Amino acid sequence: MSSSLASDVGTAPTPTPRERRRLGMLALFASIYTYALIVFGGIVRITNSGMGCGPDWPRCNGQWIPQFTLETLIEYTHRLLAAGIGVVVLGVFVYAILHRSQPGFGGRGGLLRPLGLGGLLLVFQIVLGAVTVRLDLPPFVVVVHFITALLFMATLLVTAVRAGAFGDGRATPADADSARSAANMAVAAAVLGLLVVTFGALTANLPGAPLACQGFPLCNGRLLPAADVPPMHAHWGHRLLAFLLLMHIIGAVVVSRRRGGSSANTRAATLSLLLVLLQICVAAALVLLYLPPVLQSLHLAVGAAVWMSLVVWSALARRESTRA
Repeated sequence: MSSSLASDVGTAPTPTPRERRRLGMLALFASIYTYALIVFGGIVRITNSGMGCGPDWPRCNGQWIPQFTLETLIEYTHRLLAAGIGVVVLGVFVYAILHRSQPGFGGRGGLLRPLGLGGLLLVFQIVLGAVTVRLDLPPFVVVVHFITALLFMATLLVTAVRAGAFGDGRATPADADSARSAANMAVAAAVLGLLVVTFGALTANLPGAPLACQGFPLCNGRLLPAADVPPMHAHWGHRLLAFLLLMHIIGAVVVSRRRGGSSANTRAATLSLLLVLLQICVAAALVLLYLPPVLQSLHLAVGAAVWMSLVVWSALARRESTRA
């Protein structure tokens, strides 16, 4: 193994240093906090509370502590949680900077690179949040706001994996080609998953899209909807991509088990498969019951969990392939 790979996070055959593992746990906590913030942000949309603080930002209805209606309370709580993520992520960044001279923190495959990207995404997200409110929640800006949050969470999860929060991954893969193939399949699943959630966000925010396709699994009883209606295409595209993701993950799990992939990689792929199956069941109930708010919230929560599992899976698989 070359010296560059030996210094890479999670590739060395020695236990993960304490400093890296601590940063990994901090990054993992920050990613879970971000997940909770994403879900609560979805509740803001589902309850139509996005303008609960009016067009003002960062103040709420012109005040730092406003008079509360239910909508104002929901939106105000979301903003407080959003402010809290800044404190949490600042702690992660400060710890990383203080230990930047430690092995595995800098350079290719190090911890500072995903954290640096996460910092840029967080700044963009803060600006985008203000723009979203100022422009009275335009659908496409809301979608970009949501996707940016998912990408930010992904940088934290990648940091956690590289730092050893999900195990050191010291077992050497038996087959280098198999390890690289598994990594490619995992990354493809993550890319496909990002497309699924993007179309899902479009479906949730475009007027008329949530109810554009009645019935399940077909759209209005047809495999190819006849109406030339963009909201219907967004909804049907979201479903088709979800089914494609399911088939891809099933194939990846089968290949991983047949080729004797690492236990961590196989478990991550299997978890992703189970979450996708759960999400499809929730989606079916959501459509057939005409979008009850509780199921809308659950659909969002499971969808974000699917994205988390795909990111962790792809990061674990890539870490394994670099050692092969």
